Amino acid sequence: MSKIVGIDLGTTNSLVATVDSGIPYVIADTDGQRLCPSVVHFSAAEAAPLVGHAANRVRVLQPATTVYSVKRFMGRRGADIAREELQVTYPVRGEGAGPVTIPIHGRDFTPEEISAEVLKRLKLAAEADLGEPVTRAVITVPAYFNDAQRNATKRAGELAGFTVERIVNEPTAAALAYGLDRLQEHSKIAVYDLGGGTFDLSILELNNGVFQVLSANGNTRLGGDDLDQRLVAHLATLIKSSGGPDLTSSQLSTPNSHHLPLLARLREAAEAAKIRLSTETSVEIALPFLTPDFSFSYRLTCEELERLTRDIVERTRPHCLRSLADAKLEARQLDQVILVGGQTRMPLVRRLVSEWFSCAEFEEERGGVRLGDRFHERTGPMLNTSQNPDEAVALGAAIQAEILSGGFKNVLLLDVTPLSLGIETFGGLMNIIIPRNSTIPVKAGEVFTTAVDHQREMLIHVLQGERERAADNWSLGKFAVQFERAPRGVPRVGVQFEIDANGILHVLARDLKTGVQQVVQMKSAVDVADTEVQRMVEESVEHAFEDLSARRWIEAKLKAQEVLTAAQAGLAECATELDPAYRAQVEAAIHAVTAALATEQPATQTGELARLQAAHAALDAATQPLAEILMDKAMEAMLRQRGAIT
Repeated sequence: MSKIVGIDLGTTNSLVATVDSGIPYVIADTDGQRLCPSVVHFSAAEAAPLVGHAANRVRVLQPATTVYSVKRFMGRRGADIAREELQVTYPVRGEGAGPVTIPIHGRDFTPEEISAEVLKRLKLAAEADLGEPVTRAVITVPAYFNDAQRNATKRAGELAGFTVERIVNEPTAAALAYGLDRLQEHSKIAVYDLGGGTFDLSILELNNGVFQVLSANGNTRLGGDDLDQRLVAHLATLIKSSGGPDLTSSQLSTPNSHHLPLLARLREAAEAAKIRLSTETSVEIALPFLTPDFSFSYRLTCEELERLTRDIVERTRPHCLRSLADAKLEARQLDQVILVGGQTRMPLVRRLVSEWFSCAEFEEERGGVRLGDRFHERTGPMLNTSQNPDEAVALGAAIQAEILSGGFKNVLLLDVTPLSLGIETFGGLMNIIIPRNSTIPVKAGEVFTTAVDHQREMLIHVLQGERERAADNWSLGKFAVQFERAPRGVPRVGVQFEIDANGILHVLARDLKTGVQQVVQMKSAVDVADTEVQRMVEESVEHAFEDLSARRWIEAKLKAQEVLTAAQAGLAECATELDPAYRAQVEAAIHAVTAALATEQPATQTGELARLQAAHAALDAATQPLAEILMDKAMEAMLRQRGAIT
């Protein structure tokens, strides 16, 4: 059986790792480099692309044909790409629900194809190191990657010639690399993972040798690239004000601009300065001869960089709060906070994370009150920075690969699904089948029936999100299950959700009468917007009371409509048999329900809900004698039918 390697497919750098005699290590290329820049350069239409360090060296000279940070476009559609993400030096296309493409030399490349080139380079390095073909891999992704992005990552691996054995969340892999499986039982760890293009905060617990993810939260559009972009914009403004060329945002979004080589130089200098300021207090940024008669030089201090980028780093703070809330923990209950991702080398990041997790006031913010920069009583865990933050994820992926190979038998890794999954039910509500933060792999299901007489099919509308109404969540796909016509409530359709070990959703729908079933894999490569994930979590908290009120209204409305329909039908059937006074009483009750139902859906008007519930209860009570008459008529008809048969 061939070796399974672990791969960290990163926004800025990618790595491949393996385990030898129980010791994980990152595999170096023939030049001794362990980090492979996630950069691909296409020199000509038919020529083999340059990948890694070679491509990075060409990036300044030929920026329009050198692709970097492509991970941000994985599994996304054109309409979901923000303007700031298009401020790269190569062309990016994408409209509406169509996929993102990168047109170079007359060919449209997909992000998966670009990533596959990086994976091919890692594959060659692994084969050279191990001396045998390498065809199997574990690949990591941010914990908050949605189904479309996970599928895109898997496809990239397959295009590179790998069988992708497992897709593993990056923070979970990092916990393995830190050796946290050797902690005491019931240890709880937070993994703060800030990389080049994504951010995750996961909380894990060790129980009987099992790593279980208690919660995961994050943003797939937040990382070191954003800090680079902020610094580039700042330097561009300084260059323009000093009489140099205009390299500001208007130029950044023009792929064919003659300033592209200058922009590439500026971006490279900004990134290098940011990295150096992780260990130095100030750096000199020198860009000689940006134009024949203009050179630029500027001394950037660590203090100035922190002032420029602090708000970006602080955008990770709400995710820390939500992850703690989802795990039902307080910061002081954590044993460790480990830092993962190259951007966590930045002193500002380490200082803020230490303060956030080590102060009493942090707990109070979970109630939604911002307390500024007051940090006094240190009660929480200290940071664990014992591992190389650039390599931790790849090492953890290699350990997971060894677990799959049977090499490590005392550790089990359990991930969670970051958002709830369910289907739309009658009335436009979302019925949750797999709740958020359920441990995966997981399988769950329910039985549903029809709400309308003589339906011939049931539409299975698969949803993901945290809101009560289907329209407020995002759609993963739809398909129909057909069955025989029958009165409402008679057909039975079993719906089962299964999330596999890679976090990919499979939906089964079965007609319980005939056994006919459909199984659909939700490959939402271009139909799912990952920007909705962040919105869903934030709005679920913001609109919690409004959503609950809406659900109560819709459920009350459906119940009232059901009683109203039955009452109207019964009144028509027994019109000649009812006392006029009683008939008037029922008609008045029907009118009251009809009037209450005519009210527009009240988001927070509890009075309208109470009015509908009271009218419903009054109609239900008023129709009890009518129900008894109808029951007597039904029994009489059944007895007559039996008499006729005998």
